[in-house]
Amino acid sequence: MQAMLPISKSLVLIIVTAGALLSPPAGSGTFLIAHRGASAYAPEHTAEAYRLAMEQGADYVEPDLAVTKDGVLISSHDTFLERVTNVKDMFPDRFTEITSGDKVTKHWLVETFTLAEIKQLDAGSWFDPKFKGAKVITFQEAIDLVKGKAGLFPEVKEPKRYHDKGVDSEALIAAVLKKNGLVGATVKGRPAVHMQVSDETSLRRLTELMPEVPRSFLIGMSDAAQKWLTPAELKEVKTFATGVAPALQIIEHSPEIVAQAHAAGLTVVPWTFALRPKTNPYPDAPPATQKIIEATMMGLPKTPEELTAQMRKFVEVYKVDGLFTNNPDLFPR
Repeated sequence: MQAMLPISKSLVLIIVTAGALLSPPAGSGTFLIAHRGASAYAPEHTAEAYRLAMEQGADYVEPDLAVTKDGVLISSHDTFLERVTNVKDMFPDRFTEITSGDKVTKHWLVETFTLAEIKQLDAGSWFDPKFKGAKVITFQEAIDLVKGKAGLFPEVKEPKRYHDKGVDSEALIAAVLKKNGLVGATVKGRPAVHMQVSDETSLRRLTELMPEVPRSFLIGMSDAAQKWLTPAELKEVKTFATGVAPALQIIEHSPEIVAQAHAAGLTVVPWTFALRPKTNPYPDAPPATQKIIEATMMGLPKTPEELTAQMRKFVEVYKVDGLFTNNPDLFPR
């Protein structure tokens, strides 16, 4: 999932998870997706975070998927490694310079490292010294941890960038899921896999490769929100997706979207329910993005009780089908 961003009249930020959902079984209630695992309590996308998420009752664990230089899918929200590993220390000269406007930043891109190199990295110390030595895990390792215990809610990260480099992320994901017998499978009465992606072309590709697997469309900016989150366009979304997952601020501003999506036959899974962080998780983001991040952070609940109450409102009042949270243990039950 992307970093949590604010929604306003001028900037409507949505994530429509390309892993929307098939309709949940009758009486099953709102399902809980652990955002990057139990990422409030353990380093995101590590075995530790995934195990804890299941211990805390998550129905689904969310692995974001990036691709290594040697074509292996790994669990990583970013398609670069420096935010959550010690890659700068281990491989100080292996950065790529990225130009955005007049700003040049250095990034250690996932696709420029082999899996063997990435496995050398410490993916835990950034979060807390007690997690020193935690490793980046592969998609296969995530499946081995989760299969049969909870569902998987993978997101395809930056598919267009990978496609431009000759990497077919969707085909790689489909191959792994089929190898593991997860396409069309169920766990605890729900689909064992839901896909999500922010790119319409990628989503349509997933529909071709795995029509049995539910898919949500992640929508991020105001123009996309205005294009897709209307009664008429939600019907079009239904032709290539099974659900939408708007940023929670969108639902707060326009709760009627839930009923409109349901009327179109789509599920609704908002993101991301979390406590206000003490520090900015993306200090190197461009200035315009910094303002968005800071505004979003200020709007997040400050206490566990406030977070549970917020989720309860979405479950009981807005009637969402599922939701993403960093804090599975605070989900109202």
